[in-house]
Amino acid sequence: MNDNPLVYATDIGRIKQEKVEKIRPLGDGIVRIQRQVAGRKGKGICLITGLDLTTTELNQLAAELKKRCGCGGSVKDGQIEIQGDKRDMLKTLLEHKGYKVKLAGG
Repeated sequence: MNDNPLVYATDIGRIKQEKVEKIRPLGDGIVRIQRQVAGRKGKGICLITGLDLTTTELNQLAAELKKRCGCGGSVKDGQIEIQGDKRDMLKTLLEHKGYKVKLAGG
């Protein structure tokens, strides 16, 4: 029944659905930076996970990292994606901000 919610009733009219914000899993206090190229036509990104930040704080941090690295990126599903292989630079930037950082993957 949850797959097909009621959107209109004859006696009431249009039924507005309450917007439910997705709950992101909290990290374990360790920020992980990994490089991904799969499904991106050979163009790699650095994926930053494990940040216990709100959505606005995450967007601000992503904007600062993109500016400092001089490249593009985005925030998707509570993870920051930075274009290119900038793992070492991202690690030093995040460590200066006080995060415990690990390089994950190969």
